[in-house]
Amino acid sequence: MDSSNPYSEFVHSVCKNFKAGHDLPLGQMPLPAPVKSNPTAPKVLLLAPHPDDECVMGGLPLRLMREAGSEVLVLPITCGSNPERKKEREKELNSACKWIGFSLLSFGQAGLDNINPESREAEPAHWSNAVDELVLSLEKINPDILFFPSSTDWNRTHLGVYLLTIDALQKIPGAEVTLIETEFWGQIQNPNLMVENSPEEVADLVAALSHHKGEVTRNPFHLRLPAWMQDNVRRGAEVVGGQGGKAPDFDFATLYKVSRWKNGKAYQIFEGGKILSHSQKGDADILNQLQ
Repeated sequence: MDSSNPYSEFVHSVCKNFKAGHDLPLGQMPLPAPVKSNPTAPKVLLLAPHPDDECVMGGLPLRLMREAGSEVLVLPITCGSNPERKKEREKELNSACKWIGFSLLSFGQAGLDNINPESREAEPAHWSNAVDELVLSLEKINPDILFFPSSTDWNRTHLGVYLLTIDALQKIPGAEVTLIETEFWGQIQNPNLMVENSPEEVADLVAALSHHKGEVTRNPFHLRLPAWMQDNVRRGAEVVGGQGGKAPDFDFATLYKVSRWKNGKAYQIFEGGKILSHSQKGDADILNQLQ
């Protein structure tokens, strides 16, 4: 360690904490106290491309559940591409949802297969069946707020779920829903919402994500989630708050793109970008801030 560099200890401490995180349990922690739902609150649906995405997407859904009393439903579009891991990934997803307080729904036979842009073009019958399956679920659930990956989220299944969602919405006459696009592997090109998360909320998301043992063992992205959410504050301050603007005093944040689906199209809800912080006075609830 270079004692002449005042940032040396700071950087080494980041590495030390990340290494120490490998010794923390994967799952196996007591359940938090349940959150009482409010039947009048908006119903939230997460379309998870894979088991584990429900946690990565979960910054705003977690706040909607805890602050507004929304029921958060998770629909796993796939259970991954490895047939030998599907049953285990279903179990891990069930454990993660149970721990964080989200309600897990079933979809297809252990999710769908080959949901990607390539299969949309090359296998029209398969794709049409997948769209119809999602249409049935959307009509049955009738969510008020729908989370799904953005059109630039890089991973082929994430991109497939974006296309599947839009295709399904276009087949539902009169569908009206607030759309919230998410990012992880690839950035949203034009996010318009930055949502603050407290350290306690981030710790809960990491703990829930740790239940996906098979995935985080091969790639410990649960331990990197806080760093990603810290970097979202850097980026969000400019692309959501405005270029050259002062960064908000957040520790962690997630970026989203919000629109409203109506008359077969997505419409802009508000001008410019919004930064959704935790209310310091308790006089502005999360639903009012989202308007």
